[in-house]
Amino acid sequence: MKDPFKDIRAYRTGWLLTIWDFLIAFPTLWILSKRTTTGLKLDYLGDRKLIEQDIKHGAFFMTNHRDIVMDAAWLSMLLRFRYFIRPFIGIGNNLFAHKWIEIFVRFNRCFVVKRGAGIHAQLENAKQLSAYIHYLREHGKSIWLAQREGRAKDSNDRTQAAVLHMLTIDFEQQNRPIEEFFDYVKELNICPVSINYEYDPCDYLKAREMQLKRDNPRWRKRAKDDVESMVTGIRGEKGHVVYRLTPSINHDIDRMLERFPYYRGLPIKDQIEHLCYIIDRHIFQGYEMYNRGTEFDAYLESRLAKIELSDKDETFLRERLKEMYMNPVINHKDSLKDEC
Repeated sequence: MKDPFKDIRAYRTGWLLTIWDFLIAFPTLWILSKRTTTGLKLDYLGDRKLIEQDIKHGAFFMTNHRDIVMDAAWLSMLLRFRYFIRPFIGIGNNLFAHKWIEIFVRFNRCFVVKRGAGIHAQLENAKQLSAYIHYLREHGKSIWLAQREGRAKDSNDRTQAAVLHMLTIDFEQQNRPIEEFFDYVKELNICPVSINYEYDPCDYLKAREMQLKRDNPRWRKRAKDDVESMVTGIRGEKGHVVYRLTPSINHDIDRMLERFPYYRGLPIKDQIEHLCYIIDRHIFQGYEMYNRGTEFDAYLESRLAKIELSDKDETFLRERLKEMYMNPVINHKDSLKDEC
């Protein structure tokens, strides 16, 4: 029988992956944490016992996205050490600059998120990916996926509705009663995770990209730009790093429907909008609030000095760098005022 997920699934490695994890991968990641951070911590937002119960039989860990490699790598390591969970990781094929990269990551429990191609191909890719993710969840497997395609350059982390549309595309194709949509989403058991780096090693590269995009809207990153970001993200200084687990959004969905039962009859587009709001609120409230003193201005100037552009707009770049570090603070404060 033909495997419908052959070209995207993570390779089956079984006990070999455990040996690889504890003898090579995780020791390397731990050494990196000692060399590039002042501390790496797995923390919780709210009731730890509730969160641990939520992830006991597998969870869909959806996070904000700061770094191409380390976001998923360190979360995977922390979950493996504490709960012996090794989530399957979604990684875009735009990062496969060489064939060996794809082979390597698929041996490390990564599955392929196909990007690009025409509209028809995108739809078929979304169907295949959604089916594979639901297949993993039906078998009790945990999953990691970022809340959006690509990193939020300005750190204004917002869940893309397109991601949730992809995850629920099978529901929409089946013409099931719209009242069952939230129940379908609950089967995924989405547990948002807030990822916090005190310092983003790629901040100056992101600011540079923003000016290039501003000056030429048709500008696109090259494969070597992604490679540079990966290397910089792995080697660069990050300060204090916190991964904060939050409860499953299933609890929020239940509370929301108890208060507003008519939400079940809303168009799927509106239901997804509410789900994005819930996920964002979890991530915002899970942000670590770093104490940044006057020396932080000197840090920003040092990052500005690293940007190489022939027509360097220092005023614009300085504002973009400040924005990256202020947006999480603004979103965190606003989330504390909101009521789900």
